[in-house]
Amino acid sequence: MKRDEDASPLIFNDHVLRDDDDDHPRHSFRDRYRSFWSQIYSFFPFLNDDPRFSQHGSRISLLLLLFIAVAGLISFFSILQRLNSPYLCKKDGIVLHCPRVKENPSLWENPFSATTSWKPCAERHDGGMSDLPPENETSGYIFIHAEGGLNQQRIAICNAVAVAKIMNATLILPVLKQDQIWKDQTKFEDIFDVDHFIDYLKDDVRIVRDIPGWFTDKSELFTSIRYDNVPPEINRLRCRVNYHALKFLPEIEQMANLLVSRMRNRTGSPNPYMALHLRFEKGMVGLSFCDFIGTREEKAKMAECRQKEWPRRYKNGSHLWQLALQKRKEGRCPLEPGEVAVILRAMGYPKETQIYVASGQVYGGQNRMAPLRNMFPNLVTKEELASKEELAGFRKHVTSLAALDFLVCLKSDVFVMTHGGNFAKLIIGARRYMGHRQKSIKPDKGLMSKSFGDPYMGWATFVEDVVVTHQTRTRRNLP
Repeated sequence: MKRDEDASPLIFNDHVLRDDDDDHPRHSFRDRYRSFWSQIYSFFPFLNDDPRFSQHGSRISLLLLLFIAVAGLISFFSILQRLNSPYLCKKDGIVLHCPRVKENPSLWENPFSATTSWKPCAERHDGGMSDLPPENETSGYIFIHAEGGLNQQRIAICNAVAVAKIMNATLILPVLKQDQIWKDQTKFEDIFDVDHFIDYLKDDVRIVRDIPGWFTDKSELFTSIRYDNVPPEINRLRCRVNYHALKFLPEIEQMANLLVSRMRNRTGSPNPYMALHLRFEKGMVGLSFCDFIGTREEKAKMAECRQKEWPRRYKNGSHLWQLALQKRKEGRCPLEPGEVAVILRAMGYPKETQIYVASGQVYGGQNRMAPLRNMFPNLVTKEELASKEELAGFRKHVTSLAALDFLVCLKSDVFVMTHGGNFAKLIIGARRYMGHRQKSIKPDKGLMSKSFGDPYMGWATFVEDVVVTHQTRTRRNLP
């Protein structure tokens, strides 16, 4: 049928369906279709063929398209920003996929480059005159038990030497008392080089290996002394003990050097590596009294553990939620593996970064470690770098394994601590004492808790906060 000359090409002609006029559903559909297009034309009159609107049609169309384009662009960037937020990383099971950050060339550089000429001032130089009094003028003997883990023992030994110097006494070779947590029975000579220890300090204090047969005094000595209001020479002596006299056994040093060599050549060519001291063992999580993500069953078991191990602090448990919130705001909670991963990624460390992890058994196991291992798959421990046979001789004492971790972390290009403790503090102190030749990172957990708790902070803002905060932080003296 010939089309009506006045009919619009976008509207059905009544005559097209004339043979189906008796079909009521077809009529209904046709009417609705015509009504729809009529409303469109009435809303956008420039779509009509009416000459009144032809001169304005192109201009209005252009403005409409421009408006749609701007609205779409704004929506796109808004959605992109939210998708790039660390709280909205793409999740595939227990695997997180977060955006990549451009690697900063200064990631491995020493932030204290101007201080590399600094030299340790506590080291005793050859040819120095001894200031020890005659043996018959000493005030007696000092005998100590160095309790705790490896690093608590180091601190106790340093203090014991200082006390012997102050009291003009003879120091009997310290005994490393059984560790109450690990049930580890260790002797001084199982970890440290005794001959080097005695020889290095021979001009500072008198040291004997064994308890004299007539020595029967059972009095106890507490060697926790303050660092302020102490003569400078005493603090220098403590530095000499810690950084020079306390030398690990040759076999421990050799094994640690082997692990360091393997870390630096994991890619087939020399590469830098990061050492991460991850404090997220069950005991640390429980002692912190902080709240962490977990199932109801996990939280119930942790509550039982806290009530059993720390009943005075636990009380009836009603105050713990507010306590946990306050401690997190103050930055006194251990960082979870996933939080550490997001911070390092925001700093610019790429997925290919080689990371050595010094840690006990992580609370939550592999599920808790999954985000960190996913973002940084080149993550290893000493058990993965060395064979069982190579580590067999060191498994006799937990402190021997801790000594390996200590040395590998000490020699790393970048050291990251995630919570307080003597281990991390001694490593950062040693690196500073040796002239700030390597970079150390202590995340600002207080600021990070605010960022992690903000569901509207985008990834770009989060990255800026992390970078600016820790650039300033690494230029300060780390506590």
